[in-house]
Amino acid sequence: MLGNTSGLRPSQLKALGNLYRRRIEPGRIGSLELARNLAELSHDVRREVGVVIDRRGRVISVSVADAKATDFPDLRLGENRLSGFHLLHAHPRGGALSKGDLSTLFLKRLDAISAIEVRAEGQPGLVHTAHLTPPGTVGEEEDWRILPPVPAHDIDEFDLGAQVSALEEEIARAAGGREAKKDRERAILVQIDQGEFDAEERLDELAELARTAGAEVVHKELVYRRNLKPGTLVGAGKLEELTSRAYHLDADLLIFGQELGPAQAREIEAATGLKILDRTQLILDIFALHAQGVESRLQVELAQLRYMKPRLLGAGAALSRIGGSAGSAAGGAIGTRGPGETKLELDRRRINDRLSFLEKQLENVAQRREERRKSRERNDVPVVSIVGYTNAGKSTLLNAFTHAAEEPRRVLAENKLFATLRPTSRQGFIAGIGPVVLTDTVGFIRDLPKDLTRAFRSTLEEIGDADVLLHVVDAASPGADARLDAVNRILEELGFRDMPTVVALNKADAADPDVLAREAERTEGIPVSALRNIGLGELKEAMADAIGQVMRAELAQREEARERSAQYR
Repeated sequence: MLGNTSGLRPSQLKALGNLYRRRIEPGRIGSLELARNLAELSHDVRREVGVVIDRRGRVISVSVADAKATDFPDLRLGENRLSGFHLLHAHPRGGALSKGDLSTLFLKRLDAISAIEVRAEGQPGLVHTAHLTPPGTVGEEEDWRILPPVPAHDIDEFDLGAQVSALEEEIARAAGGREAKKDRERAILVQIDQGEFDAEERLDELAELARTAGAEVVHKELVYRRNLKPGTLVGAGKLEELTSRAYHLDADLLIFGQELGPAQAREIEAATGLKILDRTQLILDIFALHAQGVESRLQVELAQLRYMKPRLLGAGAALSRIGGSAGSAAGGAIGTRGPGETKLELDRRRINDRLSFLEKQLENVAQRREERRKSRERNDVPVVSIVGYTNAGKSTLLNAFTHAAEEPRRVLAENKLFATLRPTSRQGFIAGIGPVVLTDTVGFIRDLPKDLTRAFRSTLEEIGDADVLLHVVDAASPGADARLDAVNRILEELGFRDMPTVVALNKADAADPDVLAREAERTEGIPVSALRNIGLGELKEAMADAIGQVMRAELAQREEARERSAQYR
C-alpha cells in the first residue's frame, strides 16, 4: 500500500517503493538503516514520510503524510487488544511527537508510534516513542506514555514486543474486572446546544430516556455549536475527546440528542469505534421494550422498519447493478448480468413486504376500535381523554379516578417514560354527570419521531372522539411550562387544540409552591396529587363543569335541528 505520493519525482517514488523491502527484527521499533532511509526521503521531499510495520517486522504501508493521513489497514479488533501495527515516521522540521501523532496512536489503538527528528543534512536525530496506557492507570493524566528520546543508533534497543504483551494483558485484566461488575450498557450522552433556551433540559430528558432503555449514564456532555459539522455534527476534535472519555469510563455506547443521518452515524462510529445511537433510535427501543398489546407491538414494529429501511447497508453501487438476466445468452446489458438480486435488495424487499402486512393488520385493528367507539356513542356516555407529556402521571390519575387498586381493572403505572403505549379505557363516575369513560392515551414527548407519529396516528386520532380533554402536567419537573407547550403543539398538529380542556397540575405535593402558583395562574390548572389523592374532588368538579357545558351545547344543537326540521315540514 503506497499512499499520498502526488507531486513526487520517479526517483523519489522508487525510493519509497524500496522501503517495502526493509525488514526489522520482530518486536522492535525499527532499525538504524530504516531510520536513515526515512530521514533521507523526508529531507528530500520536505514532507513527513512514514511506514506502518506489523508485529512480524514487515513494512505493510508507506505514506507521504502526517500521522493522521497515513494509510492504515482497515481492521476491526476487539476492545481488549491493540491493532497489531506501529507507525515509524520522520519529521523533516524536527521536533518531538505532535498532538496529531498522539491522537492517531490513541484512535487507531497502535502498538506504538515513533517520530524521527531529521537533521539539516538529512541524517536521523533523536527518536521519540509513545505507547498507550490501560484505562485507569494511576499517575497517568493522558491516554499514553511518552518514553525518553533515544539516538537513532539505539532505535532497536526498546523491546516493543514485551511492552505490547504486557499492555494487552493489563488491558484485558482491567476489562475483565469491569465486565464482571457491569450489568448494563454504559452510555455517554451528547446534546448539541445551538442557542436553545432548553438545551440543558433536553440533555436531562435524554438521560431519562437512556435510563428507561436500560443504559447506565456515565457522562453527559452539552456541546455548544452554532453551526453543525455535516459529517460528524461536533467535529473531529470533540469526537476524539469523547472517545478518550469513553476509554477511561469503560463506556461502549454514544447517544446523540439529535437525529443522525445514516452517513453521519457511520462516520461517527468509524471515528470513535463505539456503538452509536440517536434520540429516535432510543425512543423506538423504549417503545419496543414497553409494547404489550397486539396493536402497540404492530405499531412499534412498523415504526422501526420505516426507520431502518433507509439505513440498510449493502455492498454499494458496484453490486446493485447486478440483475437476474441469466448471463449473456439471455441478452442482458453489459454490467447487469449476474446471479440476481443482492442481499441489500432482498432485505429491502422483505422490509417492504413486512410493511405492507403490518399496515393491513393495523387497518383491521382500527376498524375494530371504530366499532367499539360507535358502541359508546350509542350508549351516550361522555368520554374524557387523558393526555399529557410522558411520565406526567396519567395512568396513576386514571387509577385514582376509577378506584382501580388491583388487577384486572388497575392500569400499569410506573415511574418510566412511555410505560403506557396503548389506549386504555375505564368507566368512572362524576357527581352531577353520572358514568363517564376515561381513556388513558400514549404519552407525548417533544419532537416525537415522525415514524412513531405516523404509526400511532390512528391511536392519537381517537383523542378527537372525546368530549373533554384532561391535560395532565407534571408540575414537579423542571420546565413544566415547556412540556405543556410541547403537548399543545402536538394537539394542534392533530387538530384537537380547540377542544374543551381541563388542566391538572399533578405531583403538586412535590412541586415548588411558587412554580405551582405561577403555573396555576397561567394555565388555570388545578393542583392535584394522584398518588396521594389530593385535590381530586376539585378536579372532578372542573371536569363536571366542562362536560356539562359540552352536553348543554349538544342539547342546544339538537333542539335547533328539531326546530329547523319542524319548519321544513
